[in-house]
Amino acid sequence: MGVITLTTDLGHRDFYQAALKGSIISQLPDVRLVDITHEIPSFDIQRAAVVLRNAFRYFPDGTVHLIGIDTVFQEDSHYAMMKFDDHFFVGADNGIFSIILGDNDPQELYEIDIMQDLRYLHFPLADILSKAACHIAKGEPLSAIGQPMEKPLKKVLVQPLVSANSIKGHVSYIDAFGNVISNISKELFNEIQKGRSFKLHFKRNETINKLSWHYNEVPEGEKLCLFGISNFLEIAINKGHASRLLGLQQDEVVMVEFLDS
Repeated sequence: MGVITLTTDLGHRDFYQAALKGSIISQLPDVRLVDITHEIPSFDIQRAAVVLRNAFRYFPDGTVHLIGIDTVFQEDSHYAMMKFDDHFFVGADNGIFSIILGDNDPQELYEIDIMQDLRYLHFPLADILSKAACHIAKGEPLSAIGQPMEKPLKKVLVQPLVSANSIKGHVSYIDAFGNVISNISKELFNEIQKGRSFKLHFKRNETINKLSWHYNEVPEGEKLCLFGISNFLEIAINKGHASRLLGLQQDEVVMVEFLDS
């Protein structure tokens, strides 16, 4: 019995999510469907990639991850299937595959070659993409329904600006608890820090100069920074909503200054 996860911007109000699930179950009645999220902002492939990159490794090898972001049919639309880290990803070739890969190469990459059913021309997620996901979940080869691709469409994300004594990053994600996650990885932080003390600067001239191991390490209502489950530098408030209380929004600048004394 295959596992298919769903990451979409369909929300919960309309019938689209139900139609997608119905199309999958009709093809594969015993499938295990898992919702990662349907609350990605419309067409926001960067946000979807952040969520999926942090979630997919918790699933067993061979899981199929169906991505429903910016999949609406256009004359130049391309849909792809990718095997990476022993997981499978299905979605529009709109840049999200390159974000998930980062600097890595896929194990397999194919453009989906399935005839579009004109009845579902405006909803390929429930047609071409769901058919491809079910095909893979049955254990069938990608090559049977696709043509090899050299590389996916490249989407370039803004990277932190690094000097010998600082890292200038930005807010890449805000979770449901209001925790503010930056694009500064633990590996990059350690590489530039070299054991030095630091000061984290962000909006309203706020600063933090100590890494915490967990959220409850400071009193309730106090701010902190730590490397959470995402392995990226995170600003939080113990039992509080850091984004609202600190005025930090998506894409705002955060800077780490490393001190020699």
